[in-house]
Amino acid sequence: MIKKLLIVFVCVFCLQTYAQDGVASPYSYYGIGSLKFKGTVENNSMGSMGVYNDSIHMNLQNPATYGGQNLPIYNNESRPVIFTVGGSSNKTCLDSNSSSAETSTQTFDYLAVAFPLGKLGIGFGLLPYTSVGYKLDNFNSFGQITHRYRGSGGVNKTYFSAGYQFENGLSFGVTTDYNFGNIKNNTIVFPYNSDGTSLSYQTREDNRSDLSGLSFNFGAHYKKMVSDKLEIQTSLTFAPEANLKSINTRSFNAIIFDNAGNEVEVNTVDVDLDTKGLNETNLTLPSNFTIGAGIGEPRKWFAGVDFKTQNTSEFSNPLYNYENTTFENSNTIAIGGFYIPKYNSFSSYFKRMVYRAGMRFENTGLKINNEPIKEFGISFGLGLPVGNTFSNANLGFELGNRGTTDSNLIKENFFKVQLSLSLNDRWFQKKRYN
Repeated sequence: MIKKLLIVFVCVFCLQTYAQDGVASPYSYYGIGSLKFKGTVENNSMGSMGVYNDSIHMNLQNPATYGGQNLPIYNNESRPVIFTVGGSSNKTCLDSNSSSAETSTQTFDYLAVAFPLGKLGIGFGLLPYTSVGYKLDNFNSFGQITHRYRGSGGVNKTYFSAGYQFENGLSFGVTTDYNFGNIKNNTIVFPYNSDGTSLSYQTREDNRSDLSGLSFNFGAHYKKMVSDKLEIQTSLTFAPEANLKSINTRSFNAIIFDNAGNEVEVNTVDVDLDTKGLNETNLTLPSNFTIGAGIGEPRKWFAGVDFKTQNTSEFSNPLYNYENTTFENSNTIAIGGFYIPKYNSFSSYFKRMVYRAGMRFENTGLKINNEPIKEFGISFGLGLPVGNTFSNANLGFELGNRGTTDSNLIKENFFKVQLSLSLNDRWFQKKRYN
């Protein structure tokens, strides 16, 4: 077990060292950034469908799934302790009506641990909640740059979850999240003389918000065998509206660029946000609700669907005034499943592998220039058994797009590769003596 723990922490260190901004999207300017998927590689490989639950994979989307029974197919042994860590690499092509660009990011996605305590289960972990990352330049009709927009940062969360399963297969659970992070945005204005020559100094506006606060997620999960082979699973989650405290700063800077293109600050003026009531503000996180259902044969196949709605219209951030932008309620439909040829095959490794696929359709709730920003993704993945244990590695792929080129907007086409390691060990099994 010590070796397994070392592997986990080495993976986390490598992912955090390698990761930079978690997203490269102009749409991350709005709100508190682009929402990150709250789930494992296994779930994301099934179109982000989160209704499915078993004893050897962690479900980060529903806290009720931490509860469970012992394993009857393994002599009623205790469920395993699970350590899981995941990361991803994302390549994005940004297209407008006049130009295109490519960018790539590598991110740490999650670290989580789950412990079985009889029918009760608890878990805790760390994962990103939102991410901000963009760099955009605006040009005039003469091809001269007029504005440069940049943003970075995001909100992370540490969480503690607990779930309990009753005898009838019904489970309830709750997650407490502590959200924290910072978001930095700046805008540089490039002024010109009447003859088109640039002025010596440019103006840069810097904004920073340090965010923190609690949020909660409540879940229910039900599974039942309806025949000798078929099992149904249903899922509900609800996250009530929450508030994050935002400590804000704003400054204006006169800058010049040196010969290497680096910004050099000549003069800085800090804005007194306290007089405007903006030094400390509350940022509203909208409530959301998810319902899902599916059917399958345990350790063989499963197919399910999730529907999620979020009251994004409730979002508010007093610090920013987004022009030509509104927030409406968002919704997501996720469809997916998996297939295992023969989970206990000794003759073929490929028969023990898990083959996953799915798709999702999302209206993000963001509306710019009267155009709703929608997202679509199709995904597939592989579950790779590690040795003869419950441990597994998971590889996932997602191909999709977000946004539109209509109304002078940007369309993003992305390809994501995800990798996770899930280490399982039974700490609480009973010892047997002859």
